Amino acid sequence: MSTTTTAIDPTVRRVPPRGGFNRRVLRIELLRMVRNRRTVVFTMIFPAGLYFAITGSDTTWDTPVGSGNEAAYILISMALYGAALIAAASGAMVATERALGWSRQLRLTPLNPVAYVTMKALVALAMGALAIAVVNACGVLQGRAEMPDGVWLEAAAVTLCCTLTFAALGVFIGYIVPGENAMQLLGPGLALLSFLGGVFWPLTEGSGLWHVAVFTPMYGVAEVARSPLTHELPWYALVNAVGWLALFVAGAAWRMSRDTARV
Repeated sequence: MSTTTTAIDPTVRRVPPRGGFNRRVLRIELLRMVRNRRTVVFTMIFPAGLYFAITGSDTTWDTPVGSGNEAAYILISMALYGAALIAAASGAMVATERALGWSRQLRLTPLNPVAYVTMKALVALAMGALAIAVVNACGVLQGRAEMPDGVWLEAAAVTLCCTLTFAALGVFIGYIVPGENAMQLLGPGLALLSFLGGVFWPLTEGSGLWHVAVFTPMYGVAEVARSPLTHELPWYALVNAVGWLALFVAGAAWRMSRDTARV
């Protein structure tokens, strides 16, 4: 009886298909995010509570806006805010991973950085979709927001795409700020950016706050998310949204390349 042996060159690194991307790792990433109850509950309940607090104060939110009313305008804004929070938190998990040594373990595996970032993006989208669904469900239950069904769906889909900006921001901050401090910075920071960017209430074009808002990361994505309702998307808002997305992605890629270069 003869046996056949295959020589293996130890200098050749075996690279798995799809750069190491697999559903098991993705499921682990999702479970790790869902088990962070404090972050999940805060990002699900707080935006919905803000929606009820703002639109439940009086009847002025029945004013027509585009193909709906101002309550629908605020609903989309709060859905974006909640999705931005949870997406940023998903990205910022890299800070905890680095503190625990998990990211170092991943760097020792054949996992491609592109596959790693793709999984982070998918986790952010999944959690963002949950946050958007919660706020929209609250809007349906309250009954004050009015817009066509097609606008509901289109605005939710566009808002979900906009969350990638904040997932990239979370990864960028996660590689700069150590441990749990990342979300402690992102939480108040996103609240301030939302205030300055006109997310919590409509801005008057030409006002002092509007001149500040057009340069903030929240302004462009908020205009993009609300465009299915308002049917308006100024060119400078689109430039703002694309510019900040490119900047955050570039920053996250730069910090990740610096981090992975150490192994």
